[in-house]
Parts: sequence; structure tokens; C-alpha cells
Amino acid sequence: MAPRICLLILSLYLFAGISSQSDEYDATIRTMEEFSGYPIHEPVLRDSSSSSLSVDTETLQRQIDELSTFSDTPAPSVTRILYSEKDVQARGFVKNLMSISGLSVREDAVGNIFGRWVGSEPGLPPVSTGSHIDAIPYSGKYDGVVGVLGAIEAINVLKRSGFKPKRSLEVVMFTSEEPTRFGISCLGSRLLAGSKELGQLLKRTVDGQNISFSDAAKFAGYTNNEDFSSVVLEKGTYSAFVELHIEQGPILEEEAISIGVVTAIAAPASIKVDFEGNGGHAGAVLMPKRNDAGLAAAELALAVEKHVLESGSIDTVGTVGILELHPGAINSIPSKAHLEIDARDIDERRRNLVIDKIHQSALSISKARNVELSEFKIVNQDPPALSEESITKATESACQELNMPYKKMISRAYHDSLFMARICPMGMIFIPCYKGYSHKPEEFAAPQDIANGVRVLALTFSKLSVS
Repeated sequence: MAPRICLLILSLYLFAGISSQSDEYDATIRTMEEFSGYPIHEPVLRDSSSSSLSVDTETLQRQIDELSTFSDTPAPSVTRILYSEKDVQARGFVKNLMSISGLSVREDAVGNIFGRWVGSEPGLPPVSTGSHIDAIPYSGKYDGVVGVLGAIEAINVLKRSGFKPKRSLEVVMFTSEEPTRFGISCLGSRLLAGSKELGQLLKRTVDGQNISFSDAAKFAGYTNNEDFSSVVLEKGTYSAFVELHIEQGPILEEEAISIGVVTAIAAPASIKVDFEGNGGHAGAVLMPKRNDAGLAAAELALAVEKHVLESGSIDTVGTVGILELHPGAINSIPSKAHLEIDARDIDERRRNLVIDKIHQSALSISKARNVELSEFKIVNQDPPALSEESITKATESACQELNMPYKKMISRAYHDSLFMARICPMGMIFIPCYKGYSHKPEEFAAPQDIANGVRVLALTFSKLSVS
């Protein structure tokens, strides 16, 4: 036994002069651990103080600004639609940043992009993070982007601190979180979570210009998009998923709190409604003789508000975001009306009750106004998602160590995290944004607030990667 101990001491002595940054360092550690039977190196931050987690705020902001230039509308607005030329350019920009940060990059059949930092035990399920970069028309440059570019910077922060992960760390850029082009929200993460219904739907889906999903994907370079089974991630593929995001609401800014620790994501549902009437000349058809599809739609829009308020909960919300009339002339009675309704709640049963009431109102309105309810279609009716306690605790611990004031809160906007929760334990980190603005050019997050979020994500990442 004595010779073995002496050999170990000698190895430690010789090892002291070797740089901790080299591959030889890591190889020597593994050899010594195997020889001695005891762990010599733990993959933790060498300096756990907040000063060791230094964010390159200037470079990160410059990257956010540069990404915003890939837009189909002029600054300060951003418009970046799925599989458009600007979307393809933006994807290339993100993949390049991943590569520069030393991540191994891959893409799946629909364009979800993955950048991985391989840990010391690559066989373990990785810890993942990420968000999206697509942007609805005339929106801002921070929604989703902070969670992608900020995640890449979080890995850079850990690398600069000398951290060595046990579990691999992976950044995911999700395809099409916004429903702009094909009317399907969180398209990439839904497919990752194994939505077979969506896979079938995409085979016959077209956009407003009658371009099929398949053809649009091929334009962007994704030619093998007929079989979506290759996209699906098995449950347990990741050990955890944590998404960094702007709040998209005013609470953190108003209360001067740096970080929101998300405990739940509200359950969204989308409804499409069509009414059809007779139409006619605005002057010639008298009021008692009209079958006005437009007024039926207006009445249903007010009914949505009524039923939401009747729920008695501040967490129940409803929005008529689209209302289209045909033929759309000032002197023509609308013969057709199309509505798209968004209803959300953290309580699935309560939200579904509101949807039932909206349906009953649509039926009664069509009867009273003598118009046809030609469609009442629930496009999606997703369940809510709860954050995993172990992840919220890790995030809270990170905030405490970094002396960041934080608040537990609910996300009333849905995110890719909602669907990642079907694959692995999930959590979210919110940062403040100016007046809660989002989905508009005035959307803004201060560089220091972004840096705070990146530091909390980095430290949370480090805690989850060694568990």
C-alpha cells in the first residue's frame, strides 16, 4: 500500500506545474482518479464569487444589434419570418457564434439548431437551455434572442471562469416559436416533444401565399422534412431545460427586481371562428332584413371578454387578435367574418370552461342573427406546465449567491419551455423589459439586466451540470 501512496503523492507533486487549461491536465486527472479510486477534481467553479462570472456585455449587445439587422422591415422594428431569406441568414449568424464559442453544432430536419459543450461525463443526459430568434412583423429585437445569444454567452462566462462541466451543456435555437407563417406556435419544440398530430398537419399545411411547409423548408435548406420522427427527442434526453427570457410584462421593472424565477407557464388555447351571412348593399338592405356576419363577430368578441371576466381569476385572459371581414368595403354588409381567439390560464379546467362558454355564445349568436357558424375550430389546447422544484431552487440559490433580488412569478406568455417540459424537468428565468413592452419595436432590455440574467443562467447551469 505504501508504494501506491508514494506514487500518488509524487503524481500530485509533478501535476502541480501543469496548466489547468490543457487537455493534458484533464487526462492526468482522469488517470489519477482511476488509479487512486478517489475523486481529485470536481467540476465546480474555481472562484464561486460573483466576480468570477464576468459577462462581456458590450459584445453581447453588439451581437443582439447585429442579429436585428436580419429583418424584412426597417429598424427599430424586426420582422423575421420562418424560412425566409432573413431567417436563413440569421440562422447562419447563430451557428457561427456557436462555433466560435467551441460548441459542436448540429441541426435537425426542421431547423432546430443545437450547440453542445461536451462535459466530462458525456454519457449523462445534458443540461439544456435556449429559445427562438424568429420575430413577428414589426416586433422588437429581444424576444427570444436574449435566450439564445445570452445562453451562448453564459457558456462563454463559464469557460472564462475555468468551469469544467460534468454533464454536457447544450444551447437550442428552436424553429418558429411564433405562429406567423403557418399559424402554429412553438413548431420546433412541439415536434421535439413528439407531437404526431403536428407532423401529419404539416404535410398538408400552406402559408398565406399557398406555399407548403415542405417547400418553405426546402428553400431554407432543410430538404429531409417529410419524416418528422427524426426530430423527436425521447423523454429524459435532457436532465433539465432552463430558458432565459425577457418578462414581456411590467412587473419586474415596476418592482425594481432583477430576476423572475418562473414557477408555471399558463396554458394557451387558440380558436378559429367563421360566420357567414348574406351580405348586401349598405344602403339598400334595411336593418331588420340583415344577416350581418360582421356584427356576429363583434358580438362574439365582447362575449370572449365577458366569459373571461366571469372566471373570477386574474390569471384567466382572452384576446381576439384577428378579426377579418369580407368583402371589406365600407358600403358592403359583411358576408363573412373570421376571428382568431387566444385564451389562457394556469388552470386548465378553468380555461377549458371559458372555451366552452365561448362556443355556446357563438352558437346562440349565429342563431339570433340568422348567420351560419361555419367553423368553430380549437387549433390547439395545450396543458399548462409547472417548473421543476429542483430547477427553481437552483435558480434561487444562484440569485442569492450573486446578490440578485428575485421574485417567483408565473409566465402568462407561453414559450418553448412549455413543450420542453414534456421531455425533461423545466424552469425559466425572466429579466425586466422596458414598460413590459414586447412584440413591438419599442421592446427593450437594458444591457445590465441582460447581463444579470446571463450570470444567473450561467450559475444555474453550473449547479445543474454537476448534479
